[in-house]
Amino acid sequence: MDYQNTANAVGDCLLSYTKDESGWKVCKKSNDVIVSWRPSTEFPGNVYKGESVVKGSPEKVWECLKPVPNGLRVKWDNNVKKFELVEQVTENVTVCRTVTPSAAMGIIAPRDFVDVILVKQYEDGTITSNATHVNHPNCPPQSGYVRGFNHPVAASVSHLWGAKQNTAVQFLPDGPGGFLPRSVVDSFFPSSMVEFYSNLAKAIKSFKDH
Repeated sequence: MDYQNTANAVGDCLLSYTKDESGWKVCKKSNDVIVSWRPSTEFPGNVYKGESVVKGSPEKVWECLKPVPNGLRVKWDNNVKKFELVEQVTENVTVCRTVTPSAAMGIIAPRDFVDVILVKQYEDGTITSNATHVNHPNCPPQSGYVRGFNHPVAASVSHLWGAKQNTAVQFLPDGPGGFLPRSVVDSFFPSSMVEFYSNLAKAIKSFKDH
């Protein structure tokens, strides 16, 4: 499989999300977090967008967000139980396995995802992590987990010049695979994204204190 081209394609797809502001409908607001959704043009379903202004340098925010084995993300993100490197394709492209715990009072079973991930930095300083599902011969489905299938997902950090804070944006498709009822997705995803930013802010503060 051509992981590089797949990674480039998902990067282009998610860049188009950031440039096209039309059609987003706010579904949840909490403090500095806004969660919106709109129908996807890539697959049958919706895409959720979470936005929040977080304090700290871009480097510290990215250190908490970046998708690497033994990184900080596993320590603070309740939706990431394990993160493993499957293949280092290039310096900025990897294939990784992410394990997530059960959620929504057990309605969502533990899952694992195999994704190609592209880390990209733009001229304005924005750093992004872009991912989508792939198959890999070294990582077949494993007992005890439902194999999830990620449509294009992303996280980005953009520095607000003149201020010691950044805009962190997250894009998620509307289902982690496994034929979940629409009611479960609609209730779980927005609340989960608000919790994500709350935990991110705590992680950044803890990181600064060390």
